[in-house]
Amino acid sequence: QVRLVESGGDSVQPGGSLTLTCAVSGYTYNSNSLGWFRQAPGKEREAVAAMTPGGGSTYYADSVKGRFTISQDANKNTLYLQMNSLKPDDTAMYYCAVDGPLPGFWMVYGLRSIDFSYWGQGTQVTVSS
Repeated sequence: QVRLVESGGDSVQPGGSLTLTCAVSGYTYNSNSLGWFRQAPGKEREAVAAMTPGGGSTYYADSVKGRFTISQDANKNTLYLQMNSLKPDDTAMYYCAVDGPLPGFWMVYGLRSIDFSYWGQGTQVTVSS
């Protein structure tokens, strides 16, 4: 079965950096996308970043452009989210997901949680002074 396990969440001061890791197992990679989402208390889950395997296409939410970077290791068993210049508004539970839509779909619908098949349990990121 497919399993995704996030790690790396922590408490950090504004301006700090964190790297989130998603260990993936039991998944046969194809051209479908990989992504990171987050959900803050009282808010809906939102897409943060996504990529196609190999990095041919990427997506970033406007709120994180220039600060966050999504990547995948050479063995394709680990997904990363490098987060720099963190802000209090970045505080949320972060989730990784696989088997999402192709880039053409993003142009019309954006990145939606319902379009990804498999999810991790989440890792908490807290940014505060």
